[in-house]
Amino acid sequence: MAIGRKGSRRIVVDGTAYRWRLRGRPTYSHGLCWSPCTYAVEHADTSGATLVVTTNQPHPSNWVGAPGVAVLPSDVSVAITSALAQGWNPTSPGSPFHLDQSDGFGSRP
Repeated sequence: MAIGRKGSRRIVVDGTAYRWRLRGRPTYSHGLCWSPCTYAVEHADTSGATLVVTTNQPHPSNWVGAPGVAVLPSDVSVAITSALAQGWNPTSPGSPFHLDQSDGFGSRP
């Protein structure tokens, strides 16, 4: 799975360039806050395994008015660093690497 260049943002973490993208329109599940917001990250220059990050926040454009928090570049940087420490290799081909940061999503009132 590759991230399209259109709509993606560039970020540099520890001297390595990546591209990341948050889906602009929420999926049905994200729109109704049944599942948390996700975004994807990949190496900017070399195709390889994509990082899929599941946050603990609703999608910012959800349909039910739940307060969604924007995904900041600092959040993406922390996720990339964490995924690299857990074994994500962004330059090797393979299945998407899933980083689950959704602890506490379902426990909100």
